[in-house]
Amino acid sequence: MLAAEVITDLQTYGIRLMNPSAGAESRRGGAGPTDHKALSIDGLTVMVPVHTATAFQSPFVADAPDEKGFANIYKEGRFFFKVQFPPKAKFLDLSTAEGIPYGHIAQLHSKDVLATTVLQTCIRYKSRHKTCKFCAIGQSLAAGRTIAQKSPQQLAEVARAAYLLDGVKHMVMTTGTPPGKDRGARILSDCAHEIRSAVDLPIQAQCEPPTDNHWHLRMKEAGIDSLGMHIEVVNPDLRKKIMPGKSQVPLEKYFESFNIAVEVFGWGQVSTYILAGLGDTAEEIIEVCAKLTSIGVYPFVVPFVPVTGTPLESHSPPSPTFMRSILEPLAEMIQASGMGADKIKAGCGRCGACSALSAFERIKKMIPREPLAC
Repeated sequence: MLAAEVITDLQTYGIRLMNPSAGAESRRGGAGPTDHKALSIDGLTVMVPVHTATAFQSPFVADAPDEKGFANIYKEGRFFFKVQFPPKAKFLDLSTAEGIPYGHIAQLHSKDVLATTVLQTCIRYKSRHKTCKFCAIGQSLAAGRTIAQKSPQQLAEVARAAYLLDGVKHMVMTTGTPPGKDRGARILSDCAHEIRSAVDLPIQAQCEPPTDNHWHLRMKEAGIDSLGMHIEVVNPDLRKKIMPGKSQVPLEKYFESFNIAVEVFGWGQVSTYILAGLGDTAEEIIEVCAKLTSIGVYPFVVPFVPVTGTPLESHSPPSPTFMRSILEPLAEMIQASGMGADKIKAGCGRCGACSALSAFERIKKMIPREPLAC
Protein backbone atom coordinates (compact mmCIF):
# COMPACT_ATOMS: atom_id res chain seq x y z
CA MET A 1 0.00 0.00 0.00
CA LEU A 2 1.38 3.42 -0.94
CA ALA A 3 2.43 5.78 1.85
CA ALA A 4 0.18 8.51 0.43
CA GLU A 5 -2.88 6.28 0.86
CA VAL A 6 -1.83 5.19 4.35
CA ILE A 7 -1.29 8.78 5.48
CA THR A 8 -4.62 9.90 4.02
CA ASP A 9 -6.47 7.11 5.84
CA LEU A 10 -4.77 7.72 9.18
CA GLN A 11 -5.11 11.51 9.07
CA THR A 12 -8.83 11.38 8.34
CA TYR A 13 -9.76 8.59 10.77
CA GLY A 14 -7.07 9.08 13.41
CA ILE A 15 -5.70 6.21 15.50
CA ARG A 16 -6.21 4.72 18.92
CA LEU A 17 -3.06 4.13 20.96
CA MET A 18 -2.45 1.06 23.11
CA ASN A 19 0.39 3.03 24.75
CA PRO A 20 -0.51 6.76 24.66
CA SER A 21 2.81 7.77 26.27
CA ALA A 22 4.95 6.16 23.57
CA GLY A 23 7.49 8.27 21.69
CA ALA A 24 7.25 12.02 21.34
CA GLU A 25 4.54 13.74 23.35
CA SER A 26 1.16 14.28 21.75
CA ARG A 27 -0.32 17.77 21.70
CA ARG A 28 -3.70 18.73 23.17
CA GLY A 29 -5.35 22.08 22.43
CA GLY A 30 -3.68 25.23 21.20
CA ALA A 31 -2.55 26.29 17.73
CA GLY A 32 -2.37 23.52 15.14
CA PRO A 33 -1.50 20.81 14.63
CA THR A 34 -3.26 19.94 17.86
CA ASP A 35 -4.81 16.79 19.34
CA HIS A 36 -2.22 14.95 17.21
CA LYS A 37 0.80 12.72 17.64
CA ALA A 38 3.82 12.49 15.33
CA LEU A 39 4.49 9.24 13.47
CA SER A 40 7.05 8.29 10.85
CA ILE A 41 5.49 6.49 7.90
CA ASP A 42 7.73 5.18 5.12
CA GLY A 43 10.33 7.88 5.77
CA LEU A 44 7.81 10.72 6.13
CA THR A 45 6.91 12.29 9.46
CA VAL A 46 3.17 12.88 9.73
CA MET A 47 0.82 14.26 12.36
CA VAL A 48 -2.08 11.92 13.10
CA PRO A 49 -5.13 12.76 15.29
CA VAL A 50 -5.24 10.80 18.54
CA HIS A 51 -7.28 13.00 20.92
CA THR A 52 -10.35 13.72 18.79
CA ALA A 53 -13.82 12.17 18.94
CA THR A 54 -13.19 10.60 15.53
CA ALA A 55 -9.88 9.10 16.67
CA PHE A 56 -11.52 7.54 19.72
CA GLN A 57 -13.76 5.57 17.32
CA SER A 58 -11.11 4.91 14.69
CA PRO A 59 -10.78 1.45 13.12
CA PHE A 60 -6.99 1.90 13.37
CA VAL A 61 -5.12 0.85 16.52
CA ALA A 62 -1.38 1.21 17.16
CA ASP A 63 0.25 -1.35 19.45
CA ALA A 64 3.01 -0.55 21.93
CA PRO A 65 6.29 0.33 20.15
CA ASP A 66 9.50 -1.62 20.53
CA GLU A 67 12.77 -0.21 21.87
CA LYS A 68 13.45 1.53 18.53
CA GLY A 69 10.00 3.10 18.41
CA PHE A 70 8.54 0.81 15.75
CA ALA A 71 4.91 -0.19 16.15
CA ASN A 72 2.28 -2.01 14.13
CA ILE A 73 -1.00 -0.42 13.12
CA TYR A 74 -4.00 -2.70 12.89
CA LYS A 75 -7.28 -2.06 11.10
CA GLU A 76 -10.18 -3.90 12.64
CA GLY A 77 -7.79 -6.46 14.05
CA ARG A 78 -5.72 -7.04 10.90
CA PHE A 79 -2.20 -5.75 10.28
CA PHE A 80 -2.29 -2.51 8.28
CA PHE A 81 1.13 -0.84 8.31
CA LYS A 82 4.32 -0.40 10.33
CA VAL A 83 5.12 3.04 11.73
CA GLN A 84 7.73 4.56 14.00
CA PHE A 85 7.25 6.92 16.94
CA PRO A 86 10.02 9.55 17.01
CA PRO A 87 11.78 10.04 20.35
CA LYS A 88 11.24 13.08 22.53
CA ALA A 89 13.38 16.06 21.52
CA LYS A 90 16.37 16.71 23.79
CA PHE A 91 15.83 20.47 23.97
CA LEU A 92 12.48 19.89 25.69
CA ASP A 93 14.32 18.86 28.85
CA LEU A 94 15.70 22.39 29.28
CA SER A 95 14.34 25.61 30.79
CA THR A 96 15.25 29.28 30.59
CA ALA A 97 17.05 31.06 33.42
CA GLU A 98 13.61 32.28 34.54
CA GLY A 99 12.43 28.69 34.84
CA ILE A 100 10.22 28.62 31.73
CA PRO A 101 10.34 25.16 30.10
CA TYR A 102 11.58 25.33 26.54
CA GLY A 103 8.49 23.35 25.53
CA HIS A 104 6.35 26.33 26.58
CA ILE A 105 8.22 28.45 24.04
CA ALA A 106 8.49 26.13 21.03
CA GLN A 107 7.75 22.55 20.01
CA LEU A 108 9.16 20.01 17.58
CA HIS A 109 6.38 19.49 15.01
CA SER A 110 8.33 17.02 12.92
CA LYS A 111 11.71 15.37 13.14
CA ASP A 112 13.50 18.49 11.91
CA VAL A 113 11.16 21.48 12.22
CA LEU A 114 10.80 23.74 15.24
CA ALA A 115 7.50 25.56 15.60
CA THR A 116 6.13 28.30 17.82
CA THR A 117 3.08 30.53 18.20
CA VAL A 118 4.58 33.90 19.10
CA LEU A 119 1.33 35.43 20.37
CA GLN A 120 -0.95 32.84 21.95
CA THR A 121 -3.87 35.28 21.76
CA CYS A 122 -5.83 36.84 18.92
CA ILE A 123 -7.95 39.97 18.59
CA ARG A 124 -10.87 37.77 17.53
CA TYR A 125 -10.50 34.74 19.79
CA LYS A 126 -12.46 35.98 22.80
CA SER A 127 -15.42 37.20 20.76
CA ARG A 128 -17.88 34.44 19.87
CA HIS A 129 -19.10 36.68 17.06
CA LYS A 130 -15.64 36.99 15.47
CA THR A 131 -13.60 33.91 16.35
CA CYS A 132 -12.83 31.26 13.75
CA LYS A 133 -15.01 28.32 14.71
CA PHE A 134 -12.18 25.80 14.32
CA CYS A 135 -9.62 27.77 16.36
CA ALA A 136 -8.17 26.49 19.65
CA ILE A 137 -5.30 28.96 20.03
CA GLY A 138 -6.21 29.80 23.65
CA GLN A 139 -6.54 26.25 24.95
CA SER A 140 -2.87 25.50 25.63
CA LEU A 141 -2.47 28.90 27.30
CA ALA A 142 -5.48 28.27 29.55
CA ALA A 143 -4.03 24.85 30.44
CA GLY A 144 -0.66 26.35 31.41
CA ARG A 145 1.29 24.57 28.65
CA THR A 146 2.60 27.74 27.04
CA ILE A 147 3.08 31.46 27.66
CA ALA A 148 1.06 34.31 26.18
CA GLN A 149 3.93 35.94 24.30
CA LYS A 150 7.36 34.60 23.41
CA SER A 151 10.10 37.22 23.35
CA PRO A 152 12.63 37.36 20.52
CA GLN A 153 15.38 36.49 23.02
CA GLN A 154 13.51 33.42 24.31
CA LEU A 155 12.91 32.16 20.80
CA ALA A 156 16.53 32.66 19.82
CA GLU A 157 17.67 30.71 22.91
CA VAL A 158 15.34 27.79 22.23
CA ALA A 159 16.03 27.74 18.48
CA ARG A 160 19.77 27.52 19.08
CA ALA A 161 19.32 24.68 21.55
CA ALA A 162 17.02 22.75 19.19
CA TYR A 163 19.52 23.26 16.36
CA LEU A 164 22.49 22.04 18.40
CA LEU A 165 20.81 19.22 20.34
CA ASP A 166 18.24 17.89 17.87
CA GLY A 167 19.48 19.01 14.47
CA VAL A 168 16.39 21.00 13.46
CA LYS A 169 16.68 22.29 9.91
CA HIS A 170 14.01 24.98 9.74
CA MET A 171 11.52 26.86 11.88
CA VAL A 172 7.87 27.93 11.69
CA MET A 173 6.62 31.03 13.49
CA THR A 174 2.90 31.63 13.50
CA THR A 175 0.97 34.08 15.62
CA GLY A 176 -2.47 35.10 16.74
CA THR A 177 -3.42 38.36 15.06
CA PRO A 178 -2.66 41.40 17.25
CA PRO A 179 -4.26 44.84 17.00
CA GLY A 180 -2.69 47.00 14.31
CA LYS A 181 -2.43 47.12 10.55
CA ASP A 182 0.75 45.01 10.37
CA ARG A 183 -1.34 41.96 11.49
CA GLY A 184 1.62 40.37 13.27
CA ALA A 185 4.33 41.15 10.71
CA ARG A 186 6.12 43.49 13.13
CA ILE A 187 6.57 41.03 15.99
CA LEU A 188 7.46 38.21 13.58
CA SER A 189 10.15 40.40 12.05
CA ASP A 190 11.59 41.28 15.46
CA CYS A 191 11.71 37.60 16.43
CA ALA A 192 13.25 36.50 13.13
CA HIS A 193 16.02 39.09 13.41
CA GLU A 194 16.96 37.86 16.88
CA ILE A 195 16.81 34.19 15.92
CA ARG A 196 18.95 34.63 12.82
CA SER A 197 21.49 36.52 14.92
CA ALA A 198 21.83 33.43 17.14
CA VAL A 199 21.57 30.55 14.66
CA ASP A 200 21.51 30.07 10.89
CA LEU A 201 18.06 28.50 10.71
CA PRO A 202 15.67 29.08 7.77
CA ILE A 203 12.38 30.55 9.00
CA GLN A 204 8.82 30.66 7.77
CA ALA A 205 6.52 33.32 9.22
CA GLN A 206 2.73 33.06 9.15
CA CYS A 207 0.32 35.97 9.49
CA GLU A 208 -2.67 37.60 7.86
CA PRO A 209 -1.98 39.93 4.92
CA PRO A 210 -0.60 43.21 6.30
CA THR A 211 -2.51 46.30 5.27
CA ASP A 212 0.74 47.85 4.04
CA ASN A 213 2.40 45.53 1.52
CA HIS A 214 5.79 47.01 2.40
CA TRP A 215 5.80 44.63 5.39
CA HIS A 216 6.65 41.78 3.04
CA LEU A 217 10.01 43.36 2.28
CA ARG A 218 10.61 44.18 5.95
CA MET A 219 9.94 40.56 6.93
CA LYS A 220 12.36 39.35 4.26
CA GLU A 221 15.04 41.80 5.41
CA ALA A 222 14.57 40.59 9.01
CA GLY A 223 15.64 37.07 8.00
CA ILE A 224 12.34 35.39 7.11
CA ASP A 225 12.78 33.01 4.17
CA SER A 226 9.21 32.04 3.35
CA LEU A 227 5.76 33.32 4.19
CA GLY A 228 2.41 31.72 4.93
CA MET A 229 -0.88 33.61 4.66
CA HIS A 230 -3.73 31.21 5.24
CA ILE A 231 -7.13 31.46 3.60
CA GLU A 232 -8.38 28.17 5.17
CA VAL A 233 -11.79 28.29 3.45
CA VAL A 234 -12.28 29.22 -0.21
CA ASN A 235 -16.04 29.72 -0.64
CA PRO A 236 -16.83 33.37 0.31
CA ASP A 237 -20.17 32.56 1.95
CA LEU A 238 -18.69 29.67 3.91
CA ARG A 239 -15.82 31.92 5.02
CA LYS A 240 -18.31 34.35 6.58
CA LYS A 241 -20.04 31.51 8.40
CA ILE A 242 -16.93 29.76 9.76
CA MET A 243 -14.58 32.74 10.08
CA PRO A 244 -16.85 35.73 10.78
CA GLY A 245 -13.96 37.96 11.85
CA LYS A 246 -11.15 36.84 9.56
CA SER A 247 -13.42 36.82 6.51
CA GLN A 248 -13.60 40.60 6.80
CA VAL A 249 -10.21 40.50 5.13
CA PRO A 250 -11.47 39.63 1.63
CA LEU A 251 -9.88 37.04 -0.64
CA GLU A 252 -9.04 39.88 -3.04
CA LYS A 253 -6.70 41.29 -0.39
CA TYR A 254 -5.09 37.88 0.08
CA PHE A 255 -4.37 37.58 -3.63
CA GLU A 256 -3.04 41.13 -3.78
CA SER A 257 -0.73 40.24 -0.91
CA PHE A 258 0.22 36.90 -2.48
CA ASN A 259 1.39 38.60 -5.67
CA ILE A 260 3.55 41.10 -3.77
CA ALA A 261 4.92 38.40 -1.46
CA VAL A 262 5.96 36.15 -4.35
CA GLU A 263 7.95 39.04 -5.81
CA VAL A 264 9.75 39.40 -2.47
CA PHE A 265 10.22 35.81 -1.29
CA GLY A 266 10.32 34.02 -4.63
CA TRP A 267 8.32 31.49 -6.62
CA GLY A 268 7.04 28.71 -4.36
CA GLN A 269 8.21 30.40 -1.14
CA VAL A 270 4.75 31.77 -0.33
CA SER A 271 2.09 29.32 0.83
CA THR A 272 -1.43 29.14 2.16
CA TYR A 273 -3.34 26.61 4.25
CA ILE A 274 -6.65 25.27 2.95
CA LEU A 275 -8.70 23.14 5.36
CA ALA A 276 -10.50 20.50 3.33
CA GLY A 277 -13.67 19.14 4.85
CA LEU A 278 -15.32 22.28 6.19
CA GLY A 279 -17.85 22.51 3.36
CA ASP A 280 -15.88 23.62 0.31
CA THR A 281 -16.39 21.23 -2.59
CA ALA A 282 -13.40 19.48 -4.14
CA GLU A 283 -14.06 21.45 -7.33
CA GLU A 284 -13.99 24.78 -5.46
CA ILE A 285 -10.72 23.90 -3.74
CA ILE A 286 -9.07 22.70 -6.95
CA GLU A 287 -10.19 25.85 -8.80
CA VAL A 288 -8.60 28.12 -6.17
CA CYS A 289 -5.47 25.94 -6.08
CA ALA A 290 -5.09 26.34 -9.84
CA LYS A 291 -5.23 30.11 -9.40
CA LEU A 292 -2.71 29.96 -6.56
CA THR A 293 -0.18 27.77 -8.36
CA SER A 294 -0.41 30.00 -11.43
CA ILE A 295 1.00 32.92 -9.39
CA GLY A 296 3.64 30.93 -7.50
CA VAL A 297 1.78 30.25 -4.25
CA TYR A 298 2.00 26.74 -2.75
CA PRO A 299 -1.48 25.56 -1.66
CA PHE A 300 -1.00 23.38 1.42
CA VAL A 301 -4.29 21.46 1.56
CA VAL A 302 -4.81 19.55 4.80
CA PRO A 303 -7.73 17.50 6.12
CA PHE A 304 -9.78 19.39 8.67
CA VAL A 305 -9.44 17.93 12.17
CA PRO A 306 -12.24 18.87 14.61
CA VAL A 307 -10.66 19.98 17.89
CA THR A 308 -12.34 19.30 21.21
CA GLY A 309 -13.64 22.45 22.88
CA THR A 310 -14.27 24.39 19.67
CA PRO A 311 -17.66 25.09 18.05
CA LEU A 312 -16.77 22.56 15.33
CA GLU A 313 -15.69 19.75 17.66
CA SER A 314 -18.53 17.53 16.38
CA HIS A 315 -17.95 18.35 12.71
CA SER A 316 -17.08 15.24 10.70
CA PRO A 317 -13.62 15.13 9.14
CA PRO A 318 -13.33 14.59 5.38
CA SER A 319 -13.25 11.08 3.94
CA PRO A 320 -10.05 9.59 2.49
CA THR A 321 -11.77 9.51 -0.91
CA PHE A 322 -12.51 13.25 -0.72
CA MET A 323 -8.90 14.04 0.22
CA ARG A 324 -7.48 11.91 -2.58
CA SER A 325 -9.80 13.63 -5.09
CA ILE A 326 -8.03 16.89 -4.20
CA LEU A 327 -4.46 15.89 -3.41
CA GLU A 328 -3.80 13.78 -6.50
CA PRO A 329 -4.60 16.52 -9.05
CA LEU A 330 -3.06 19.15 -6.78
CA ALA A 331 0.26 17.27 -6.73
CA GLU A 332 0.24 17.35 -10.53
CA MET A 333 -0.51 21.09 -10.50
CA ILE A 334 2.34 21.76 -8.12
CA GLN A 335 4.78 19.74 -10.19
CA ALA A 336 3.68 21.44 -13.41
CA SER A 337 4.13 24.87 -11.83
CA GLY A 338 7.74 24.16 -10.88
CA MET A 339 7.04 24.20 -7.15
CA GLY A 340 7.32 21.44 -4.57
CA ALA A 341 7.48 20.75 -0.86
CA ASP A 342 11.17 19.90 -1.19
CA LYS A 343 11.87 23.30 -2.76
CA ILE A 344 10.37 25.36 0.07
CA LYS A 345 13.09 26.80 2.30
CA ALA A 346 11.13 26.58 5.55
CA GLY A 347 7.66 26.05 6.90
CA CYS A 348 4.59 23.85 6.95
CA GLY A 349 4.69 23.00 3.26
CA ARG A 350 8.28 21.80 3.52
CA CYS A 351 7.50 19.87 6.72
CA GLY A 352 4.39 18.36 5.13
CA ALA A 353 3.42 16.44 8.28
CA CYS A 354 -0.19 17.67 8.41
CA SER A 355 -1.14 16.40 4.95
CA ALA A 356 -0.43 13.56 2.53
CA LEU A 357 0.28 16.16 -0.17
CA SER A 358 4.06 15.72 -0.19
CA ALA A 359 3.59 11.94 -0.42
CA PHE A 360 1.41 12.43 -3.51
CA GLU A 361 4.06 14.77 -4.90
CA ARG A 362 6.65 12.04 -4.40
CA ILE A 363 4.49 9.62 -6.40
CA LYS A 364 4.08 12.13 -9.22
CA LYS A 365 7.83 12.61 -9.37
CA MET A 366 8.26 8.83 -9.43
CA ILE A 367 10.78 8.97 -6.60
CA PRO A 368 11.38 5.43 -5.28
CA ARG A 369 10.16 4.88 -1.75
CA GLU A 370 12.85 4.29 0.85
CA PRO A 371 12.62 0.85 2.47
CA LEU A 372 11.12 0.88 5.93
CA ALA A 373 13.74 -0.32 8.39
CA CYS A 374 12.62 -2.77 11.05
